[in-house]
Amino acid sequence: MGLLDILLGRSKAVPPNLDQLFSLPSAAITLETAAGYRATGSGSVCFKAAEGGGFSALREEVDQLLALDNGKFTSTTDSYGFTWLVRDNTDLEELVTDLHAVNTSLVDHGFGSALLCTLVAFSNGSKSLGLIYLYKRGSWYPFVPAGPERRDNATELQIKSIIGSDLRFEPDLSRWFPVYGAPGL
Repeated sequence: MGLLDILLGRSKAVPPNLDQLFSLPSAAITLETAAGYRATGSGSVCFKAAEGGGFSALREEVDQLLALDNGKFTSTTDSYGFTWLVRDNTDLEELVTDLHAVNTSLVDHGFGSALLCTLVAFSNGSKSLGLIYLYKRGSWYPFVPAGPERRDNATELQIKSIIGSDLRFEPDLSRWFPVYGAPGL
């Protein structure tokens, strides 16, 4: 970062650290013990599909790998044009490993800039919770939907206080964007 960046208030983007996904299983233990939220077995990777042959070839490769997994991965596109690769696996450590593999494959093929987030779903029986990893920020945040186009900010802050030492949380609350209708929530 140069002097001009400092004077204009610009900051360098935090490089994504995909290995942070592996800190989720230990955070999940804390979350279950302290707040009663358990992993639902659903997780997803969200990315913006790129144009061109390189991405099409990668997408075919991913689809072939998904087909080998007996349909445990599904793909859906949301109303904003983002693709969600959804994985269901009741073993949280395996789920995280599978999500990490998809992310790594996209990054290794040069599509890291297309990655938006990874979401792992939790529930306490009455509320859904998504723990979301933002690639462009290299940080986590909780999302608790409270109905159509509403969220439960108080519970989100409570979740942050419970597992804030287990995960690297996004300090800028304005970047805790809602993912209404995300698969698994």
